[in-house]
Amino acid sequence: MTTAEPRTAAAPAPKPPKSASAPEPRTPALATAPPAGPAATERLTSAEAKAGAKPSEAGPTEKTAEAGTAAGPAGPDPGRWPDVAAPVPRRGPRTAIAAAVVQRALKQLPLRVRFADGTELGKGGPVVDVHDPRAFHGRIGAQGLIGFGESYMAGEWDAPDLVAALTVLAAHATELVPAPLQRLRRLWAPRRPRAQRNTPAGSRDNISHHYDLSNDLFALFLDETLSYSSALFRSLPAQWDQLADAQRLKVDRLLDLAEVREGSHVLEIGTGWGELAIRAAARGAHVTSVTLSAEQRDLARTRIAEAGFADRVSVELSDYREARGTYDAVVSVEMAEAVGAEFWPVYFRTLDERLTPGGRVALQVITMPHDRMLASRATHTWIGKYIFPGGLLPSVEAVAETVRRHTGLTLARRDAYGPHYAETLRLWRERFAERADEVEALSFDETFRRMWTLYLAYSEAGFRAGYLDVQQYLLTKEAAAP
Repeated sequence: MTTAEPRTAAAPAPKPPKSASAPEPRTPALATAPPAGPAATERLTSAEAKAGAKPSEAGPTEKTAEAGTAAGPAGPDPGRWPDVAAPVPRRGPRTAIAAAVVQRALKQLPLRVRFADGTELGKGGPVVDVHDPRAFHGRIGAQGLIGFGESYMAGEWDAPDLVAALTVLAAHATELVPAPLQRLRRLWAPRRPRAQRNTPAGSRDNISHHYDLSNDLFALFLDETLSYSSALFRSLPAQWDQLADAQRLKVDRLLDLAEVREGSHVLEIGTGWGELAIRAAARGAHVTSVTLSAEQRDLARTRIAEAGFADRVSVELSDYREARGTYDAVVSVEMAEAVGAEFWPVYFRTLDERLTPGGRVALQVITMPHDRMLASRATHTWIGKYIFPGGLLPSVEAVAETVRRHTGLTLARRDAYGPHYAETLRLWRERFAERADEVEALSFDETFRRMWTLYLAYSEAGFRAGYLDVQQYLLTKEAAAP
């Protein structure tokens, strides 16, 4: 079976930023930002314009200064990155409190944090270089972890081994903020924007925000299967030339769990670029696949036709809530993360309603610890702002409870393989770095490239620290009475 290379045009020019009152996009996670191709005319806006973000506002007593010169010759483009390019609060109570909290945390961590004034903190370990301490603390004081990410995007801090440094932070995530401040989280942590709710209209915007960036961009760092989810390797550590086969192994295992075979009628929720649908059709199945990404739909249809399965696979631009009919199997890969906690009951009920009696559901889901999910579910995060608006990772407990309370399905099996995702992300990150010139040629600027690098490294670190995991689930439905 052959696969087609993406054939989209170069990434289009960004639209003008939306006004401050514009709604934020709806979606997990993690993307955004705004490339601009010289010959293109529409489709992409900047990350922050898509998110409806406003430029940061300094408090009335705060002194401000321009920041971000390390992110490019003239710093971040304020048209594309208003909050990254905006003046940074460098004085005032929030900045002072942030500096005290950050320095207290860093002193206890196995890191070596070097500040521009010569100060060093930490117990030794991966190096972090803070080039502009006042801007670094000012952003964190103003926006918490959003500010931490924006500071990296602006070039105010770096790490020679970014994943190693972030892995330390992920491993100590529950210790970074003192307990008294944790209890006051609602007062200082930015709230998740209501405009990112995953209503049918909101979900379209959220998904487009990430997956409609540019097929050409994704093709630069994904393997030939164009699979954008965790692979399943035969052994670790992995090599690039093993990735495509590991992605096929992952897909085949899901199809095996769902018992997809000749004559099966399969519903796929979340098409990606068509690899799962192609492999299901190769088994003789008939597949209906739904996606909210026009970019993915178009390329998936091309790849499916070139593989010779256009008569067995239908790819529809449709919300999962709009699916109709019943199927022998339902398969969904890393889709629950984009649904949002508010709509998890609807998503899992849809799986139940679309499944025939005796049918099977195979899912792949990224999970996070239950206590951290509960603590952060209402918080606006850097990932939510720039990468996957509207997304939220469920916990294993949340999945089990939602299935139990809102469906008639049985959770028959769950298998975890987080280390495989860490390796998948490493391979993507290294490939993205190797092809930086080609990314730039698509008109994705330096701030975008730093954002995307941080996203991949941040995610990899989460899996390496064990803070994140990935599960394959089998859900079954009782057969009809004879």
